[in-house]
Amino acid sequence: MKLYVINTGLFKLDGGAMFGVVPKSLWSRTNPADENNMCTWALRCLLIEDGDRLILIDNGIGNKQSEKFFSHYYLHGDYSLKKSLNDAGFAESDVTDMFLTHLHFDHCGGGVIRNGDSFEITFKNAKYWSHSEHWEWATQPNAREKASFLKENILPMKESGHLNFVDKTQNAFDQFDVETFNGHTDKQMIPKIKYKDKTIVFMADLLPSVGHIPLPYVMGYDTRPLLTLDEKARFLNEAADNNYILFLEHDSMNECCTVKHTEKGVRLDQTFKLSEVL
Repeated sequence: MKLYVINTGLFKLDGGAMFGVVPKSLWSRTNPADENNMCTWALRCLLIEDGDRLILIDNGIGNKQSEKFFSHYYLHGDYSLKKSLNDAGFAESDVTDMFLTHLHFDHCGGGVIRNGDSFEITFKNAKYWSHSEHWEWATQPNAREKASFLKENILPMKESGHLNFVDKTQNAFDQFDVETFNGHTDKQMIPKIKYKDKTIVFMADLLPSVGHIPLPYVMGYDTRPLLTLDEKARFLNEAADNNYILFLEHDSMNECCTVKHTEKGVRLDQTFKLSEVL
């Protein structure tokens, strides 16, 4: 098995929204904001090469949205999904499996491209993997999340005939175990990758950055913040006990980290690039 970091760009989100009830005087220590209170976030994905399977976990925002849409999120940086795949030695056509932790636009937008007035899937030889209950949640969205579930990102997966559900497919992946979490959105899937003697966890929005490690640091975007508190507490204790490597999708400064037990609870231990532990 080989792992490749796939950077798809940077974007900005409001710092207050990203840290909920935590005051700016605290969260800005780890995630400084610009003059508009916006913080920079990564769109970092992970590619797993294992035998004849090439599995991509999440795919960023993509580039098909309107100028007005991108004016809200300030997509920037030197990376793109296509460029990063090419730099790793692959093309979109090589991807066999497109695994989506959840269907918010910053996690699945790159999986669909615009072709004139229509949309088509980016990875034409790949199975697209979601969770059946999350799919229902996303295609019949609540008012709070509706702006994050964009039909042009989601419906082409089914219309193409490439949509599959992890929970409906026995032994869908040998490369990792999947655990679901419901605080951020219903049935967010978190992969725990078995790599040699290590466990590498793709954190998605369960832990967006090292700045979110303290338990009260919960995003305003989470649909059930008290449940996130419980899920985070349980997971971080497990991660500290087992020395998990946490792969951070949204931290613009840190690719990976480990956590440790302290008198104040679970806290940051070390930060590093994934290549340093492979």
